[in-house]
Amino acid sequence: MARCDTIILVGPMGAGKSTIGRRLSATLGKNFMDSDREIENRTGVDISLIFELEGEAGFRRRESRILDELTRCRGIVLATGGGAVLDPRNRQRFRQRGFVVYLHASIDHLLQRTARDKRRPLLQTDDPRVRLQEIMLEREPLYHEVADLEVETGGRNIRRVVREIANHYKKAECQGG
Repeated sequence: MARCDTIILVGPMGAGKSTIGRRLSATLGKNFMDSDREIENRTGVDISLIFELEGEAGFRRRESRILDELTRCRGIVLATGGGAVLDPRNRQRFRQRGFVVYLHASIDHLLQRTARDKRRPLLQTDDPRVRLQEIMLEREPLYHEVADLEVETGGRNIRRVVREIANHYKKAECQGG
C-alpha cells in the first residue's frame, strides 16, 4: 500500500520530530522533509515573521497547502509542525498518505528542549509552561487520532528511538508499498 511509503512525524514542539526525522530517513534510505523549513524556504522568512504579519490563521493556511503537497511525495520522512494536526484536512491527509508516528515527551522535557529557542512564536509568552499545557490539552487527542505508532522521546537516546520506529515501520502490515 503506497500510504506507508511515507513516514509522517507528528507531535508537539520539542518532541524531536526534525532531529529524529533526519536520522530515521538516513536509516531507512528515505529523503527527509520538514514542513516548517519548507515554508521558510519558499517564503524567504522565518515562521515567527509569518505569525507576526499574518497571525496563526495565515500561517496555518500556508502550512495546509504545503502539507497537501508534501504528503503526496513518496519515499520520504516528513517532520510536521506541532500544530499541523489542528486542521482536519491535514489529519485526513496524514492518515491516508502515510505511516504516522506520534513523538511525545513530558512537559518538562518539551520546555527544556525549547527554552532558548526564540523561533517558536507560540511560546513567546510570560509563562511558557502554562501555554505548552494549553497547547497539549488541545492537540494531544488529535495526535492520538492520527497515529499508527506512538513513541516516547523524553530523555531517550536518539538512536534507540530511531531503531524503535524503524523496527515498527518494517513490521507494519503496509510495509513494502
